[in-house]
Amino acid sequence: MTTPDSAIKFVSMSTDTARAYQAGAADANGQAPEVHVSDGDGIPCRHCQEDVAAGERYLILNHRPFPAPQPYAESGPIFLHAESCSRYPEVADLPPVFATRKLILIKGYNAEDRIVYGTGQSVPPAEIADAAAAIFEREDVAYIHARSAYNNCFQCRIERA
Repeated sequence: MTTPDSAIKFVSMSTDTARAYQAGAADANGQAPEVHVSDGDGIPCRHCQEDVAAGERYLILNHRPFPAPQPYAESGPIFLHAESCSRYPEVADLPPVFATRKLILIKGYNAEDRIVYGTGQSVPPAEIADAAAAIFEREDVAYIHARSAYNNCFQCRIERA
């Protein structure tokens, strides 16, 4: 599904970051990623934006999607294919993994990577584009995070197109 006016784009974890974790680089906690085998039930990869298929290996690691530690630089658990996968393109099309989710938490951050209070909301995937466009009406919002509405895990970044 493409957003109504393509005013936004979804931005996944960089390929360099994904490859580093897949090669065993330490996570935000300084630990090596854990390796598991998927049962096929809702293991969303933050690089390709697709669920890890049953029987495929995946990583669990602590990720901080911010340039530096600071009070608002949330870190948390994420999933990633253990093997190389293709990065989801920076486009307005809703990432495939969102299609099976009931709600997605979105919230804005300013240029200093701080949460912009009053922007956080949980929305059905079909409403992300409109909700993000409304958040981007605020000049103090530099970007938006899309996160699990139930566990607050980082999924991807949303930027102005």
